[in-house]
Amino acid sequence: MEQTNVNYMKEQKIQNPPFLTILFLSWFYSGKVPRAPGTFGSLATLPLIYLLHYLQFNIYHLITLIVVLFIVSVVVTEKVQQKYGLHDPQWIVIDEVIGMLITWGFLMRVDIASLFLVFAFFRLFDIIKIWPASYFDRLHHGIGTITDDVVSGLYAGIVVKICSLIF
Repeated sequence: MEQTNVNYMKEQKIQNPPFLTILFLSWFYSGKVPRAPGTFGSLATLPLIYLLHYLQFNIYHLITLIVVLFIVSVVVTEKVQQKYGLHDPQWIVIDEVIGMLITWGFLMRVDIASLFLVFAFFRLFDIIKIWPASYFDRLHHGIGTITDDVVSGLYAGIVVKICSLIF
């Protein structure tokens, strides 16, 4: 009887998205931290920014990367949200990665002050969600989950650029 219960429990086990899907959407599990996953996802983007700088990515390379990440993220996020009945779960932080890359694209520098501005202003705009980010945030679709951070990244990038020109 006990063996039957074990098999039954295995059959009834709640399924999770595949490992690579979680790895991608949670940006190497940074979105799985128990508190402030968006902040950790944004911080976990900094090594990628350093890598892109080291590889001498120019703005055209960066835009291409952002577009590819956006398309893949929207598709994968939508599939996960539909299959598991989710709406913008906190552990999905690939949108923060895209937003940070967009914000960084306005400067393309990796000095401490620039990265601090990129991080701080992106997090601020991601939290306050100025329209149309707030509109996209309410959409129950992968495109909404990702696009609200694209808009926040654009707002943050404009502010970061203005700050860099003034100071």
